Amino acid sequence: MSRTQEAIASAEAHSAHNYHPLPVVVSSAEGAWMTDVEGRRYLDMLAGYSALNFGHGNRRLLDAAKAQLERVTLTSRAFHHDRFADFCEQLAEFCGMEMVLPMNTGAEAVETAVKTARKWGYRVKGVPDGAARIIVASDNFHGRTTTIVSFSTDPEARADYGPYTPGFDIVPYGDLAAMEAAMTEHTVAVLLEPIQGEAGVLVPPAGYLPAVRELTRRRNVLFVADEIQSGLGRTGRTFACEHEDVVPDMYVLGKALGGGVVPVSAVVSSAEVLGVHRPGEHGSTFGGNPLACAVALEVLAMLRTGEYQQRAAELGDHLHQELGLMVGGGAVEAVRGRGLWAGVDIVPDLGTGREISERLMDRRVLVKDTHGSTIRIAPPLTISKEDLDWGLEQLRQVLR
Repeated sequence: MSRTQEAIASAEAHSAHNYHPLPVVVSSAEGAWMTDVEGRRYLDMLAGYSALNFGHGNRRLLDAAKAQLERVTLTSRAFHHDRFADFCEQLAEFCGMEMVLPMNTGAEAVETAVKTARKWGYRVKGVPDGAARIIVASDNFHGRTTTIVSFSTDPEARADYGPYTPGFDIVPYGDLAAMEAAMTEHTVAVLLEPIQGEAGVLVPPAGYLPAVRELTRRRNVLFVADEIQSGLGRTGRTFACEHEDVVPDMYVLGKALGGGVVPVSAVVSSAEVLGVHRPGEHGSTFGGNPLACAVALEVLAMLRTGEYQQRAAELGDHLHQELGLMVGGGAVEAVRGRGLWAGVDIVPDLGTGREISERLMDRRVLVKDTHGSTIRIAPPLTISKEDLDWGLEQLRQVLR
């Protein structure tokens, strides 16, 4: 067997089959390129679902991590450490908020947002104990914990994990009337992705997010924006909500916050909202650890320049222009997205999203499929225009 086959066979034998990766075994990476165990190079057009917004092996992030590795990596929250206050202060300021509750993974941050919204509902809004409800959108993807899959409409994510956590009302994404109809005096929050990633990079109708913001403000309901994939530069703005001048009550952040180096996530909100937590009620051993804070502080410094948002906007315009030219020619049915993020619906007769992804892999381009014949394109924000064009040309060749 080849080294690739040996590695995959070993993984199949000794790991749970909860993923179906493309048959490539990466051994190193730099910038927008990854190299496999056979020495073949691939253009990364997925960027770890936006965790690698700044590319592989970004020198600024690696230097920040290495410097912190030599000092201290973990204290737990039993003690203070000298990077924590700076991280919380700078992230809160960066988001235009007041307080931060750091965690590790995106799912942990969403769980934290759910718990925070419920606690706020009981302690501030005055909802009867145990009666709090949260409105979510169909086709959402917020993570894979038991509570989160309880309000998923994806059978693969949800099946066989019951009994499910109650307290959620699911309405169609983009349907304001359905949301208003679902809202009661017990509703404490609306939890939305400003752009739905796993669903195929679905952008809501124009005016939807501002209308949600107005509705939630009028009904004394928290607007929670899950910007784990869409935030921190991916769409050409710092946050996807900014495209419609919307500021939510709470940001849920992750992925790119750790620069693809370490898992870092956070809930960012006002003192009124996050102030409902008291010592011992919620926490995480690794949440806000020194290494995570050091890397995330460097991420914030990079984003403050605006360089990455601008690159995503300019290259994103080019990406969508080129993808738009493929629509209607018998190969591509539709293209959606913002910035350097696109969902591409392939004509089903040409193959499933998985099959298209495998054909692109054979041409040394790595993307990921989602439902049906849809593929997602989300390269690092550091990708060159020349590499982006080369990757798009491989897609054209595959679709011919």
